[in-house]
Amino acid sequence: MFNLTDNNELKVVKVTKASCISDEDDKYASITGRDNRETKSLDFNLHYNYELWDPYLMRKELLKNSQFDYDIFVRIMLLGDSGVGKTCLLTQFKDDHFLSGNYISTIGVDFRNKIVNVDQTRIKLQIWDTAGQERFRSITHAYYRDAHALLLLYDVTNKTSFDNIRAWLGEIREYAQGDVVIMLLGNKADCGPQRAIRREEGERLAREYNVCFMETSAKSGQNVDLAFLAVARELKYRQTGEQDQNRISIQDYTKEQSHKSQCPPCGS
Repeated sequence: MFNLTDNNELKVVKVTKASCISDEDDKYASITGRDNRETKSLDFNLHYNYELWDPYLMRKELLKNSQFDYDIFVRIMLLGDSGVGKTCLLTQFKDDHFLSGNYISTIGVDFRNKIVNVDQTRIKLQIWDTAGQERFRSITHAYYRDAHALLLLYDVTNKTSFDNIRAWLGEIREYAQGDVVIMLLGNKADCGPQRAIRREEGERLAREYNVCFMETSAKSGQNVDLAFLAVARELKYRQTGEQDQNRISIQDYTKEQSHKSQCPPCGS
């Protein structure tokens, strides 16, 4: 950007970086400019830190072309009323940690990345954590169309969050892709004494809408990894177009794996 001085000369007040230099590249290269009063021209100089730049470019190129980074990229969106445990579920899956105590509710949309291995295929999951409040709903609607899978949560101790599932499924049908993978999760399954929704009610609703169902606990980790891995597995088959005669549906797969787990029984 330039300003015209009192002497009708151009003065550089801001220099825009060359397109070849991203924000990530700042410590390796920079561009500067100044007005040359003698030649009445503008001088621009590109400065490289050669000690860092050459290895950096080599590493960047290797990573870009590396087959060991990931094979498949998918987007998974977490939906449900505020307070059902979407952020806690994501934190448990990403960091193997329970987000205890009071924390600020998600505003708008946040996301985290994690790479998982499914049948020797590296799958990068970009997981979007969304706000459940009504006032942010118009923001999250814009992201539905780009999601490959949706994990729809309710709180088993909160009947209202379960009753609102039908409304959420209506929004999904309106804004999401027709072939999006949907999984219904009854979260906080560790809270036996406070339970308001029986497991059978969740299963019945899932059958009505023909979606996969599981109960999870972000606190204990029950079925958290399984939920994400089952979705990743289904999306892997869809994207690669593999024809596996031994392949089973995502519903049957989650039932089979849930029975194998040794989770403590949940209250009913």
